[in-house]
Amino acid sequence: MNALKQNKNLFFLILVASLGYFVDIYDLLLFLIIKNKSLTSLGVSPDKLTDTGFNLMNWQMAGLLIGGILWGILGDKKGRLSVLFGSILMYSIANIANGFVTSIPMYAFFRFIAGVGLAGELGAGITLVSESMSKEKRGYGTMLVAGIGLMGAVAAYLVGDFFEWRTAFFVGGGLGIILLLLRIGVFESGLFENMAKKDVSKGNFLMLFTRKRFFKYLNCILIAVPLWFVVGILVGAAPDFGKALHAKDVLDNGKGVMFTYIGISLGDFLAGALSQIFKNRKKIVFVFLTLTFLSIMFFLFNTGWTATNFYVLCVFFGIFTGYWVVFVTISAEQFGTNLRATVTTSVPNMVRGSLILVSMLFQWLRGNLGIINAAVCVAIITVGLAYIALYNLDETFGRDLNFVEE
Repeated sequence: MNALKQNKNLFFLILVASLGYFVDIYDLLLFLIIKNKSLTSLGVSPDKLTDTGFNLMNWQMAGLLIGGILWGILGDKKGRLSVLFGSILMYSIANIANGFVTSIPMYAFFRFIAGVGLAGELGAGITLVSESMSKEKRGYGTMLVAGIGLMGAVAAYLVGDFFEWRTAFFVGGGLGIILLLLRIGVFESGLFENMAKKDVSKGNFLMLFTRKRFFKYLNCILIAVPLWFVVGILVGAAPDFGKALHAKDVLDNGKGVMFTYIGISLGDFLAGALSQIFKNRKKIVFVFLTLTFLSIMFFLFNTGWTATNFYVLCVFFGIFTGYWVVFVTISAEQFGTNLRATVTTSVPNMVRGSLILVSMLFQWLRGNLGIINAAVCVAIITVGLAYIALYNLDETFGRDLNFVEE
């Protein structure tokens, strides 16, 4: 009977974490999908859409960076559940507020607040699931959370396409409030409750700045930066790339994001399952990272794209960057229980926030080299750093997570 109850609780935990990430991705990608529509409605001229869009995206990413640290520290000090409840409430309110904006500064402010709120979702869910499952099976749990959650991008596209952009934000806020009610039945991590009784430093972000921990933390971030280069730059600025590559049709960035995230969802299931079958995280990330680089080069060195061909490629972009779930699992397994939420919550958001630097580098190179050569250079840099980071990380499959950082 106890085993049955435990399995029921675990199922509910995975379901709620998956739905939470679904709403997280819905809001995170909604802006990329409706940005041109919303900015045009607010009076931004066509020649300023791209620059204004990048600026607002950077405000959102800055919120993710700050929120990732704040929620992570809170998760290790007060518990994983406090982050789940607090983050969903914040980004739900910010989503609703986004539906009422009347100026670009207001838009930027609420995208920043939404970013702070969104930062807590994935890390808290992955930490809870990782600490609640056996070391041999937890990869399947995190695979389900990421694979199901990433379909929120499809929902974002459909809602953003069929409804007025303000309504799309209201839908996101409403989904978050509904999810908040579901989370009442979620239980706290047993590993956290045991650790909370110990006399150890909890959620001390400065502990990450010892030489060994810092490079481990940095390496966790770098292995996933290419994913956001693909989503935020190649797909996010698809119309601009289409013009440079003499595309036969207009390449819709909104549809591109949707198809990319369908692929990422499939890729998460594939990469997660393969990491369990082969009992190895690093080799799977290496294979998927290599395929990501090859697909980027294939896109940038071919011309005459049709919209259909581009959307098919976006699915493959997604599948190959679907090592996201393995990357998050690796991050959770690298550090002790008293720093695990801090790391697992902040690392994905550092990756998302890295898009600020990546987009700045891309924009600078674009002015000097042109859009295609700039993208090639940024791809080589980000993927090269990811290879080096992956090499330096420990293999963590099957690691016992019941330990603390002294």
